[in-house]
Amino acid sequence: MTPPSGSPGPDSTTDFDSAQRLMTRFTAQLTTQLDRLGQGDRSGSRQGRRDRPPTLVAVAHGSRDPEALRTVTALLDRVRALRPGLPVRLGHIELNQPLLADTLAALRGEAVLVPLLLSRGYHTEQDIPDAVAAAPHLAARIAAPLGPDPLLAEALHARLAEAGRRAGAPYGAGVGAPYGTGAGAPYGTGAAGAAAPHRAGVVLAAAGSRDPDAAVDVARTAALLSARLGGVPVLPGYASGSGPTVPEAVRALAALGHGRIAVASYFTAPGRFATQCANATQAAHTTPGVAAAPLGAHPAVARLVVRRYEQAIASAPLSPPAATVGV
Repeated sequence: MTPPSGSPGPDSTTDFDSAQRLMTRFTAQLTTQLDRLGQGDRSGSRQGRRDRPPTLVAVAHGSRDPEALRTVTALLDRVRALRPGLPVRLGHIELNQPLLADTLAALRGEAVLVPLLLSRGYHTEQDIPDAVAAAPHLAARIAAPLGPDPLLAEALHARLAEAGRRAGAPYGAGVGAPYGTGAGAPYGTGAAGAAAPHRAGVVLAAAGSRDPDAAVDVARTAALLSARLGGVPVLPGYASGSGPTVPEAVRALAALGHGRIAVASYFTAPGRFATQCANATQAAHTTPGVAAAPLGAHPAVARLVVRRYEQAIASAPLSPPAATVGV
Protein backbone atom coordinates (compact mmCIF):
# COMPACT_ATOMS: atom_id res chain seq x y z
CA MET A 1 0.00 0.00 0.00
CA THR A 2 1.30 3.33 -0.92
CA PRO A 3 1.56 5.70 2.06
CA PRO A 4 -0.47 8.86 1.88
CA SER A 5 1.20 11.79 0.25
CA GLY A 6 3.26 13.83 2.74
CA SER A 7 3.67 10.93 5.19
CA PRO A 8 7.22 9.67 5.74
CA GLY A 9 7.93 6.18 4.58
CA PRO A 10 10.31 3.72 6.23
CA ASP A 11 13.27 5.01 4.24
CA SER A 12 12.47 8.60 5.17
CA THR A 13 12.28 7.73 8.87
CA THR A 14 15.65 5.99 8.69
CA ASP A 15 17.20 8.95 6.96
CA PHE A 16 15.74 11.31 9.56
CA ASP A 17 17.09 9.24 12.45
CA SER A 18 20.53 9.09 10.82
CA ALA A 19 20.57 12.83 10.28
CA GLN A 20 19.52 13.44 13.90
CA ARG A 21 22.28 11.19 15.24
CA LEU A 22 24.80 12.92 12.98
CA MET A 23 23.67 16.33 14.17
CA THR A 24 23.87 15.23 17.82
CA ARG A 25 27.37 13.85 17.29
CA PHE A 26 28.43 17.04 15.46
CA THR A 27 27.03 19.22 18.23
CA ALA A 28 28.88 17.22 20.88
CA GLN A 29 32.15 17.46 18.97
CA LEU A 30 31.70 21.20 18.44
CA THR A 31 30.94 21.72 22.14
CA THR A 32 34.06 19.78 23.12
CA GLN A 33 36.22 21.81 20.76
CA LEU A 34 34.77 25.06 22.04
CA ASP A 35 35.35 23.97 25.62
CA ARG A 36 38.96 23.15 24.83
CA LEU A 37 39.41 26.48 23.11
CA GLY A 38 37.96 28.29 26.08
CA GLN A 39 40.21 26.41 28.48
CA GLY A 40 43.21 27.31 26.36
CA ASP A 41 42.26 30.98 26.41
CA ARG A 42 41.78 30.92 30.16
CA SER A 43 45.07 29.11 30.61
CA GLY A 44 46.79 31.63 28.37
CA SER A 45 45.25 34.46 30.36
CA ARG A 46 46.53 32.97 33.59
CA GLN A 47 49.94 32.46 32.04
CA GLY A 48 49.94 36.07 30.87
CA ARG A 49 49.23 37.23 34.39
CA ARG A 50 52.06 35.08 35.69
CA ASP A 51 54.45 36.47 33.11
CA ARG A 52 53.57 40.07 33.93
CA PRO A 53 55.90 41.34 36.69
CA PRO A 54 54.36 42.68 39.89
CA THR A 55 53.96 46.43 39.91
CA LEU A 56 56.67 48.30 41.79
CA VAL A 57 54.95 50.85 44.03
CA ALA A 58 57.46 53.40 45.29
CA VAL A 59 56.27 54.82 48.60
CA ALA A 60 57.49 58.35 49.26
CA HIS A 61 56.84 60.32 52.40
CA GLY A 62 55.59 63.49 50.73
CA SER A 63 56.54 67.13 51.27
CA ARG A 64 55.16 70.61 50.74
CA ASP A 65 58.42 71.46 48.98
CA PRO A 66 57.64 71.26 45.23
CA GLU A 67 61.18 70.01 44.58
CA ALA A 68 60.39 66.83 46.49
CA LEU A 69 57.88 65.54 43.95
CA ARG A 70 60.13 66.52 41.03
CA THR A 71 63.05 64.69 42.63
CA VAL A 72 61.10 61.50 43.32
CA THR A 73 59.70 61.56 39.79
CA ALA A 74 63.23 61.83 38.38
CA LEU A 75 64.34 58.93 40.59
CA LEU A 76 61.53 56.71 39.28
CA ASP A 77 62.44 57.66 35.71
CA ARG A 78 65.88 56.19 36.43
CA VAL A 79 64.26 53.06 37.86
CA ARG A 80 62.19 52.64 34.69
CA ALA A 81 65.32 53.04 32.59
CA LEU A 82 67.00 50.26 34.58
CA ARG A 83 64.03 47.90 34.18
CA PRO A 84 62.17 48.63 30.92
CA GLY A 85 58.75 47.04 30.93
CA LEU A 86 58.45 47.01 34.71
CA PRO A 87 55.28 48.82 35.80
CA VAL A 88 56.27 51.51 38.29
CA ARG A 89 53.83 53.62 40.31
CA LEU A 90 54.21 56.25 43.00
CA GLY A 91 52.24 56.68 46.21
CA HIS A 92 52.77 59.19 49.04
CA ILE A 93 52.14 58.65 52.72
CA GLU A 94 50.99 62.25 53.05
CA LEU A 95 51.15 65.80 51.68
CA ASN A 96 51.48 64.91 47.98
CA GLN A 97 49.37 63.33 45.28
CA PRO A 98 48.95 60.55 44.49
CA LEU A 99 48.39 59.26 47.99
CA LEU A 100 49.39 55.66 48.59
CA ALA A 101 45.80 54.59 49.27
CA ASP A 102 44.68 55.96 45.90
CA THR A 103 47.55 54.29 44.05
CA LEU A 104 46.76 50.90 45.59
CA ALA A 105 43.03 51.28 44.93
CA ALA A 106 43.70 51.74 41.21
CA LEU A 107 45.92 48.65 40.90
CA ARG A 108 44.97 45.05 40.21
CA GLY A 109 46.96 41.87 40.51
CA GLU A 110 50.32 41.83 42.25
CA ALA A 111 52.40 44.65 43.72
CA VAL A 112 55.63 45.14 45.64
CA LEU A 113 55.79 48.27 47.77
CA VAL A 114 59.29 49.74 48.04
CA PRO A 115 59.52 52.43 50.74
CA LEU A 116 61.69 55.34 49.64
CA LEU A 117 62.55 55.65 53.32
CA LEU A 118 65.99 55.32 54.79
CA SER A 119 65.35 53.41 58.00
CA ARG A 120 62.78 51.42 59.85
CA GLY A 121 60.20 53.36 61.82
CA TYR A 122 56.52 54.13 62.22
CA HIS A 123 55.90 54.58 58.51
CA THR A 124 57.38 51.20 57.56
CA GLU A 125 55.90 49.34 60.51
CA GLN A 126 52.45 50.92 60.70
CA ASP A 127 51.41 53.33 57.95
CA ILE A 128 52.43 51.25 54.93
CA PRO A 129 51.10 47.90 56.25
CA ASP A 130 47.83 49.64 57.12
CA ALA A 131 47.54 50.96 53.57
CA VAL A 132 48.07 47.47 52.14
CA ALA A 133 45.56 45.96 54.55
CA ALA A 134 43.01 48.44 53.22
CA ALA A 135 43.57 47.08 49.67
CA PRO A 136 42.61 43.39 50.01
CA HIS A 137 42.09 43.08 46.25
CA LEU A 138 45.88 43.15 45.81
CA ALA A 139 48.42 40.39 46.33
CA ALA A 140 51.17 42.52 47.80
CA ARG A 141 54.28 42.53 49.88
CA ILE A 142 56.33 45.31 51.41
CA ALA A 143 60.05 45.49 50.74
CA ALA A 144 62.59 46.67 53.28
CA PRO A 145 63.37 50.39 53.45
CA LEU A 146 66.31 51.60 51.40
CA GLY A 147 68.67 52.02 54.30
CA PRO A 148 71.12 50.98 55.45
CA ASP A 149 73.00 49.85 52.36
CA PRO A 150 76.44 50.46 50.84
CA LEU A 151 74.78 51.98 47.78
CA LEU A 152 73.47 54.78 49.98
CA ALA A 153 76.96 55.37 51.32
CA GLU A 154 78.12 55.65 47.71
CA ALA A 155 75.43 58.22 46.93
CA LEU A 156 76.15 60.19 50.11
CA HIS A 157 79.84 60.24 49.24
CA ALA A 158 79.02 61.58 45.78
CA ARG A 159 76.79 64.32 47.19
CA LEU A 160 79.53 65.39 49.60
CA ALA A 161 82.03 65.52 46.73
CA GLU A 162 79.64 67.69 44.72
CA ALA A 163 79.15 70.04 47.66
CA GLY A 164 82.89 70.24 48.21
CA ARG A 165 83.52 71.17 44.59
CA ARG A 166 80.92 73.90 44.78
CA ALA A 167 82.55 75.23 47.93
CA GLY A 168 86.05 74.93 46.51
CA ALA A 169 86.99 72.29 49.06
CA PRO A 170 86.87 68.74 47.70
CA TYR A 171 85.13 66.16 49.86
CA GLY A 172 85.73 63.08 47.77
CA ALA A 173 88.58 60.67 47.31
CA GLY A 174 91.72 61.63 45.47
CA VAL A 175 94.94 63.54 45.81
CA GLY A 176 94.64 66.01 48.64
CA ALA A 177 90.99 65.21 49.21
CA PRO A 178 90.28 66.05 52.87
CA TYR A 179 87.33 63.63 53.04
CA GLY A 180 88.93 60.73 51.24
CA THR A 181 92.15 58.86 50.81
CA GLY A 182 95.01 59.11 48.43
CA ALA A 183 98.58 60.26 48.08
CA GLY A 184 99.11 63.27 50.30
CA ALA A 185 95.52 63.31 51.54
CA PRO A 186 95.76 65.70 54.50
CA TYR A 187 92.88 64.12 56.43
CA GLY A 188 93.06 60.56 55.13
CA THR A 189 95.86 58.11 54.67
CA GLY A 190 99.09 59.59 53.34
CA ALA A 191 101.37 58.22 50.65
CA ALA A 192 103.52 56.43 53.19
CA GLY A 193 100.51 54.55 54.50
CA ALA A 194 100.64 56.16 57.95
CA ALA A 195 97.30 57.31 59.26
CA ALA A 196 97.11 61.08 59.39
CA PRO A 197 94.81 62.69 61.95
CA HIS A 198 91.33 63.29 60.60
CA ARG A 199 90.77 67.02 60.96
CA ALA A 200 87.60 66.63 58.93
CA GLY A 201 84.32 65.29 60.22
CA VAL A 202 80.86 64.62 58.83
CA VAL A 203 77.44 64.84 60.40
CA LEU A 204 74.90 62.45 58.91
CA ALA A 205 71.72 64.51 59.10
CA ALA A 206 68.62 62.31 59.32
CA ALA A 207 64.94 62.85 60.00
CA GLY A 208 64.89 61.06 63.33
CA SER A 209 62.36 58.77 64.99
CA ARG A 210 61.32 57.56 68.40
CA ASP A 211 61.70 54.01 67.10
CA PRO A 212 65.03 52.62 68.36
CA ASP A 213 65.37 50.55 65.18
CA ALA A 214 65.62 53.78 63.20
CA ALA A 215 68.62 54.94 65.26
CA VAL A 216 70.29 51.56 64.69
CA ASP A 217 69.80 51.86 60.93
CA VAL A 218 71.17 55.41 60.81
CA ALA A 219 74.19 54.42 62.90
CA ARG A 220 74.92 51.60 60.45
CA THR A 221 74.75 54.06 57.56
CA ALA A 222 77.11 56.41 59.42
CA ALA A 223 79.60 53.54 59.74
CA LEU A 224 79.27 52.69 56.05
CA LEU A 225 79.84 56.31 55.05
CA SER A 226 82.85 56.62 57.36
CA ALA A 227 84.39 53.57 55.71
CA ARG A 228 83.64 54.99 52.26
CA LEU A 229 85.37 58.23 53.25
CA GLY A 230 88.51 56.43 54.36
CA GLY A 231 87.86 56.58 58.08
CA VAL A 232 86.60 60.15 58.45
CA PRO A 233 84.44 60.23 61.60
CA VAL A 234 80.70 60.41 60.89
CA LEU A 235 78.23 61.25 63.64
CA PRO A 236 74.45 61.04 63.23
CA GLY A 237 72.39 64.15 63.89
CA TYR A 238 68.62 64.34 63.82
CA ALA A 239 65.98 66.86 62.85
CA SER A 240 63.45 65.31 65.22
CA GLY A 241 62.96 62.49 67.67
CA SER A 242 65.49 61.37 70.23
CA GLY A 243 69.23 61.59 69.85
CA PRO A 244 71.59 64.47 69.16
CA THR A 245 70.40 67.26 66.91
CA VAL A 246 72.47 68.30 63.92
CA PRO A 247 73.90 71.37 65.76
CA GLU A 248 74.80 69.16 68.72
CA ALA A 249 76.60 66.69 66.46
CA VAL A 250 78.47 69.54 64.74
CA ARG A 251 79.60 70.93 68.10
CA ALA A 252 80.64 67.44 69.27
CA LEU A 253 82.92 67.04 66.26
CA ALA A 254 84.34 70.54 66.74
CA ALA A 255 85.07 69.78 70.41
CA LEU A 256 87.06 66.74 69.29
CA GLY A 257 89.27 68.96 67.13
CA HIS A 258 87.62 68.46 63.75
CA GLY A 259 87.84 71.86 62.12
CA ARG A 260 86.36 70.96 58.73
CA ILE A 261 82.82 69.74 59.20
CA ALA A 262 80.35 68.81 56.48
CA VAL A 263 76.76 67.71 56.71
CA ALA A 264 75.61 64.76 54.61
CA SER A 265 71.89 65.07 53.92
CA TYR A 266 70.38 61.66 54.60
CA PHE A 267 67.08 62.40 52.93
CA THR A 268 65.58 60.96 49.79
CA ALA A 269 64.41 64.35 48.52
CA PRO A 270 64.38 68.04 49.46
CA GLY A 271 61.97 69.11 52.17
CA ARG A 272 61.59 70.90 55.47
CA PHE A 273 63.92 68.64 57.45
CA ALA A 274 66.63 68.70 54.79
CA THR A 275 66.58 72.50 54.67
CA GLN A 276 66.49 72.74 58.46
CA CYS A 277 69.54 70.51 58.82
CA ALA A 278 71.51 72.40 56.17
CA ASN A 279 70.84 75.71 57.89
CA ALA A 280 71.80 74.26 61.25
CA THR A 281 75.30 73.60 59.96
CA GLN A 282 76.09 77.27 59.65
CA ALA A 283 74.42 78.20 62.94
CA ALA A 284 76.31 75.61 64.96
CA HIS A 285 79.85 76.19 63.69
CA THR A 286 81.92 79.31 63.34
CA THR A 287 83.82 77.96 60.35
CA PRO A 288 81.66 77.85 57.22
CA GLY A 289 80.71 74.24 56.67
CA VAL A 290 79.58 72.27 53.68
CA ALA A 291 76.01 70.99 53.45
CA ALA A 292 75.43 68.36 50.78
CA ALA A 293 72.23 67.94 48.80
CA PRO A 294 69.81 65.09 49.56
CA LEU A 295 70.30 61.73 47.87
CA GLY A 296 67.73 62.54 45.19
CA ALA A 297 67.83 60.75 41.85
CA HIS A 298 71.41 59.52 42.19
CA PRO A 299 71.98 56.39 40.04
CA ALA A 300 73.00 54.37 43.11
CA VAL A 301 69.65 55.10 44.74
CA ALA A 302 67.80 53.96 41.61
CA ARG A 303 69.79 50.72 41.61
CA LEU A 304 68.90 50.23 45.26
CA VAL A 305 65.18 50.67 44.58
CA VAL A 306 65.37 47.89 41.98
CA ARG A 307 67.42 45.75 44.38
CA ARG A 308 64.82 46.05 47.15
CA TYR A 309 62.08 45.12 44.67
CA GLU A 310 63.97 42.04 43.52
CA GLN A 311 64.87 41.03 47.06
CA ALA A 312 61.23 41.21 48.07
CA ILE A 313 60.13 39.00 45.18
CA ALA A 314 62.83 36.45 45.96
CA SER A 315 62.10 36.36 49.69
CA ALA A 316 58.43 35.37 49.90
CA PRO A 317 55.45 34.45 47.72
CA LEU A 318 53.01 37.18 46.79
CA SER A 319 49.84 36.54 48.73
CA PRO A 320 47.53 38.49 50.99
CA PRO A 321 47.94 39.47 53.72
CA ALA A 322 51.00 41.43 52.77
CA ALA A 323 54.35 40.29 54.07
CA THR A 324 57.01 42.73 55.16
CA VAL A 325 60.33 41.54 53.81
CA GLY A 326 63.57 42.37 55.60
CA VAL A 327 67.12 42.23 54.35
